[in-house]
Amino acid sequence: MNYEAMDILFELLGTISFAFAGSMVGIRKSMDLLGVVVLGLVTALGGGCIRDLVLGNIPPQMFRDSKLAIYSLISSLILFAIFYVKFDFINSRTMKKIEKIMLLFDAIGLGAFTVTGINTAISMGYESKFLLIFVGMVTGVGGGVIRDVMAGNIPVIFREEIYAVASFLGALAYIMFFKTDINKNFLMIITFSIVVIIRLISLKCNFHLP
Repeated sequence: MNYEAMDILFELLGTISFAFAGSMVGIRKSMDLLGVVVLGLVTALGGGCIRDLVLGNIPPQMFRDSKLAIYSLISSLILFAIFYVKFDFINSRTMKKIEKIMLLFDAIGLGAFTVTGINTAISMGYESKFLLIFVGMVTGVGGGVIRDVMAGNIPVIFREEIYAVASFLGALAYIMFFKTDINKNFLMIITFSIVVIIRLISLKCNFHLP
């Protein structure tokens, strides 16, 4: 698999994962179909939209290629349908297992979008390390911030959790080794893994920022 194909795969993985995670917030808030779908869409596409505005990639990619929006919509509808048919999931033990799965999806989306955010900037010719780290992080956390604000929650990145920090460390590792002889696909996988593992370990061990 070449570099471009791997980037597309990560973008698809991040989109679907964040759409599920965003929709779950809407379901927990007892929102209707529109609310669930909107939260799924903004979580999956919001970070990329902010990234494109920062990079001057206008109009943002989400408006020029609807595939990711369609994938997000389908993912949100699937999750809504599951809970609509099995409404008792919300108040059952099964819900705890589902929420753990959603945390995994959220970590996967964070890792995948951290990678694709940096890749987008590099493909446009940008080399500033600060900019690359910033767009990687904003792609990873931006959609979640918009989602939480719309849902009336304090954004995850402001609640002491190791979230943006995980994205930062992954982005830092990526730009440190991007211009070396390391295979770019392998580097993307390593970066993705760093973000996901740090996020999951912080949840498992209940690590927090002071």
